Amino acid sequence: MSDERTYRSIWSHLATVPHRQDWVQTGDFKTRYVEAGKRGNPPLIMIHGTGGSWEAFCANLGPLSAHFHCFAIDMIGCGYTEKPDRPYVIAEHVAQIKNFMAALDLKTASLIGISMGSWTASRFAMAHPDKTNKLVILSAFGLSDDQEEIGAILTRRGKAFDTPTWASVKDVFDKLILEDHNRADDLIGLRLQTYQQPSMRAAGENILAVFKPEFLTENLITPAQWREIPVPTLVVAAIDDRPLYVKTARTIAGLIPQASLVEVDKVGHWPQFENPARLNRLIADFLLTGKAA
Repeated sequence: MSDERTYRSIWSHLATVPHRQDWVQTGDFKTRYVEAGKRGNPPLIMIHGTGGSWEAFCANLGPLSAHFHCFAIDMIGCGYTEKPDRPYVIAEHVAQIKNFMAALDLKTASLIGISMGSWTASRFAMAHPDKTNKLVILSAFGLSDDQEEIGAILTRRGKAFDTPTWASVKDVFDKLILEDHNRADDLIGLRLQTYQQPSMRAAGENILAVFKPEFLTENLITPAQWREIPVPTLVVAAIDDRPLYVKTARTIAGLIPQASLVEVDKVGHWPQFENPARLNRLIADFLLTGKAA
């Protein structure tokens, strides 16, 4: 258990942040989301990674909502968003973002994505450049078929979905967050609670379906397609993360025409949570000025 000098929780970040949680119809299912910031400010949509929830951005909503109208959402099948029974390929995620924007009357938005969320955000920018202002990619994914890393994802996440215990869910966070004191108990507890929903075992299979051979190749983004992203893009490489994500970040930063690459250390797969002070400044500066400091 962390002592009071290092204690962190979802609420240590959100307790003083004005925000509103709700559900909205997005196609044939309802999406859970949180909203913070002044209406009329530039919209910013935050997209979590595999099997996550909007709380991945709990440390970012407050500071970023000072400048932007922020929305963080639970992706299809994840968290407390509804769970239709079909494989959740990347096109499903892209359609969810499009439907979410339509439901809330957002004509355009900037997007932040972590891991699978970065894959989704990138595909969205390719499919809907007219709806995308800027793009922020954290823990970049979606370029290559890395069997070792994908196998590890399927093993860890599959175990957590099939047998949701504190230990199986903590094992997921052990690979997401570099430093033990940043693995907040209530992040683990919330994820465990969502995985214990009766509908989650089937949803877990649908969440992980995109990594299966029959879906993966057609969902990956080719080098030529990365070159088609037409909007200013910030790519953040956490150099202490696993090699696949560092390599992907560096590679796509050289492919996306308007990309800026920033490398950060002493953080893992969730840099936005492990070093929010640095990431919030970096993201806000980029979205406001188009420049990466």
